Amino acid sequence: MTAQKLPMVVPSEDLPPRVRIHEVGARDGLQNEGRTVPTEVKAEFIRRLADSGLTTIEATSFVHPKWVPQLADAEQLFPLVSELPVELPVLVPNQRGLDRALALGVRRVAVFASATESFAKANLNRTLDESLGIFEPVVEHAKSRKVHVRGYVSMCFGDPWEGAVPIHQVVRVCKALMDMGCDELSLGDTIGVATPGHVQDLLSELNEEGVPTSAIGVHFHDTYGQALANTLAALQHGVTTVDASAGGLGGCPYAKSATGNLATEDLVWMLQGLGIETGVDLGRLTATSVWMAAHLDRPSPSRTVRALSHKE
Repeated sequence: MTAQKLPMVVPSEDLPPRVRIHEVGARDGLQNEGRTVPTEVKAEFIRRLADSGLTTIEATSFVHPKWVPQLADAEQLFPLVSELPVELPVLVPNQRGLDRALALGVRRVAVFASATESFAKANLNRTLDESLGIFEPVVEHAKSRKVHVRGYVSMCFGDPWEGAVPIHQVVRVCKALMDMGCDELSLGDTIGVATPGHVQDLLSELNEEGVPTSAIGVHFHDTYGQALANTLAALQHGVTTVDASAGGLGGCPYAKSATGNLATEDLVWMLQGLGIETGVDLGRLTATSVWMAAHLDRPSPSRTVRALSHKE
């Protein structure tokens, strides 16, 4: 039996007409791989992702190589892809990382905060407030150079050490990042425990505290199979930016229970079926993930990739 190549389209009037996919496979995906992918293969991966129609592709991280050795080639990689006609944000952990990125002409950066004390300690070796204090001058400097800044907030829905995370605690961190000058937030379900009602409650509380939906993106992991359901809940609230990883690459090196990011192909299949525009060619994207899976010597965990690339 041949796999159906496109879903039947049944539009819904209460959903956004278009969604911007923030592709994280080249950074968040590859940083969690056991093997280090060669620089030129990473560059070709990003080129193929761009060719599939993705317009925002997180390219790499300027974290010290000691902490993320898989992305130690950031200075070598970025010039290989910088001329692509897409947005290429990078992760910067501190002022040194920002300086390295700015020296290469980077125009979009992201900082990575935590909603919990435990994860801030595990990931940044600092208290939550200390970590926010480090980010403040980084964001200020980036904005003075007219660089777009995204604020990642991890552990928004649950923490492996602390359990469920109070919504007001997440909102406090989000507001702190926005007050610093971040242009947008990405709400991370780092261990994949969110459910749709929880998602909508957090979004509503953020709105009530002055954070507009237009400044919010969502970043779901599929540990409990809830990533697409949670994404739909966010779309129903009006969110139009969704993080995803080609082929479902990635998890979190500091949260061992996290399985993987929402696969971009699975997201695109759902969005296409809902009549929501993404600009992404699903066939090209699937081929790209199959190509990368071959380089990683393992099959893609994306169900859509498996279905569309299945051969009789």
